[in-house]
Amino acid sequence: MSEPQPSAAPPKSSAEEPWPVRVVSQKVGAWIAKLGWVWVDGQVAQISRRPGSTVVFLTLRDPSADLSLTVTAHRDVLDAGAPELAEGARVTLHAKPEFYPARGTLSLRADEIRQVGLGELLARLERLKKHLAAEGLFARERKRRLPFLPQRIGLITGRASAAERDVLMNTRRRWPAVDFRVVNVPVQGPTAVPQIIDALKVLDNDDTIDVIVIARGGGSVEDLLPFSDEALCRAVFGTRTPVVSAIGHETDAPLLDYVADLRASTPTDAAKRLVPDLGEETQLIEVARRRLERAVLTLVERETHRLESWRSRPVLARPELLVDQRAAEMTALRDRAVRSLDHRLRRADDELRHTVARLRALSPAATLQRGYAIVQRADGHVVRAADEAKTDDILRLRLAEGELRAVVRENE
Repeated sequence: MSEPQPSAAPPKSSAEEPWPVRVVSQKVGAWIAKLGWVWVDGQVAQISRRPGSTVVFLTLRDPSADLSLTVTAHRDVLDAGAPELAEGARVTLHAKPEFYPARGTLSLRADEIRQVGLGELLARLERLKKHLAAEGLFARERKRRLPFLPQRIGLITGRASAAERDVLMNTRRRWPAVDFRVVNVPVQGPTAVPQIIDALKVLDNDDTIDVIVIARGGGSVEDLLPFSDEALCRAVFGTRTPVVSAIGHETDAPLLDYVADLRASTPTDAAKRLVPDLGEETQLIEVARRRLERAVLTLVERETHRLESWRSRPVLARPELLVDQRAAEMTALRDRAVRSLDHRLRRADDELRHTVARLRALSPAATLQRGYAIVQRADGHVVRAADEAKTDDILRLRLAEGELRAVVRENE
């Protein structure tokens, strides 16, 4: 028995042998059919129930992108899974993609539709919140500080909304010179997220924008779902311009509040945080000016007192007094020196006189003054005894005044 031969591969198309439209449609339909049954999550943008028809047409939109698909389902399927389904609701459906060659369109055929309840939505948001927090999108250290006085503010909000009016009015009331670039977008519904992201990109690329505000008034959890969308949170995280979240009321806390650089409890609170109050700043400047003036006056007064204290000192009040004191001291020292020298000279003179008197008393001349004479021989020898002189010796007699020469005539 021979083995079955593999089927021949379909011929490729070419300019000489192109495929007919029916062949292309068949191949497209075959490829789409390979996907099989899938579970799909989306938001209902439109519901069409045609009278007399058992088929319901839904337009299912991706909450984070400007994409939609047509869904067909039997009326019984819709009534069984989501009997009160309305536009804007989130659904999860089990469907199979189908390609209709006659119209060249793609749609999903659903055999089960489940409307996502509030509890499940909140559970999904909680899981998404933990996931984004783990990635660091909520990290405090990455939060950027707002400029003290932004020159131009970008505002993303609904057209002619109370949030827009509150932000503009309260901001300009606080600082009239502030400038705004307002981008109006849907703030709820299936088209909200893509348009908010587009507006965010436009304002982030504008170099004149110092800070971006995303504002919306209050609403239900379902109304605020676009501001907890993962794509929007990542877009805000990736901006280079600081972003302020002003969504709903104080109790509302969409995920955008955790990603934004600053969370404002209300649009009015955002206006208070964006710019300083001109009146308050003027008062602060006036208070600071008065404090500076008091500080300067106190400093001048203190230095004036210091100068007066210095001027009152004798060295500055009577500068000649120091010279006079030094002159008096010099005079006193000089007088002391003169007296000391005079005293020393007198004492030395007295000592000299006493010494001279003692010398004179001890001197032979004093003896001669009393009538004595010194007898010397010719050789100068002083004759102290009579036998030291011989007869005919010539002797020299030194008197108190003058000398005499004598010849020894007789030596007894």
